[in-house]
Formats: sequence, structure tokens, C-alpha cells
Amino acid sequence: MIVAGFGFRKKATVESLRSALRLAAGEHKVFALASHAEKDGALVEALADELGLPHLRIAGSVVVAQPVETQSSCSEAAYGTGSVAEALALAGAGAGAKLLGPREVSEDRAATCALAKGEAS
Repeated sequence: MIVAGFGFRKKATVESLRSALRLAAGEHKVFALASHAEKDGALVEALADELGLPHLRIAGSVVVAQPVETQSSCSEAAYGTGSVAEALALAGAGAGAKLLGPREVSEDRAATCALAKGEAS
């Protein structure tokens, strides 16, 4: 299963997330969207509803345990991971998940999205 994880700023909109997803997904079919359980997930929930996909809420303790490619010092300081989007995608995709590439940044630079594929995919 391919899962899209999102990181975003307070100024982000659903269009910000849509843009980041479009850039990250390319030809891949996404099966679920993931957001940080301790952060407001309303935007991700709205996009998931729009796309008819499940919305996975991932606990912070699971987020920090994921091996990410991108190393943002701001993200590390705030959330304990170099990339919230990459960590969420990996956690959401489950055991043995691998990133399909580094995170992508939305056109308005307010959101990031990364895709991961789990072993069961």
C-alpha cells in the first residue's frame, strides 16, 4: 500500500496539500493519507474526504522512530524528525516500508508530501 504523508505550516491550505501530493505522487496510486496525531489534521482530513481515501493519524512516538532521507533542522527541533512528511509516509505504510523518493514541497511552499510503499503492497 502506498501512503502519502504530509508536513505543513499554519498558513497551509487544502490546495497546498493537493499541490504537494500532485508533485510527489506522479503516476503512483495513493491508498491513504497520513498526518501527525498531535497536530491539527483538519486539512489532511479534508483532502482525504475529497479524494475518498482513509486518513491515518500517526502518533509522535511512531514518527520519531522512522528513518527519513531529508534532514530539516526546523523539523527536527519541532517534531524530532528531519522530515515529518517522510516519517508519516513510512509509518503509515507499515513494516518494511520504503520511501518512493524524498519529500516534495508545494508550489506555495506551505506543505510537503512524501510517499512510501509497504511490504504488503
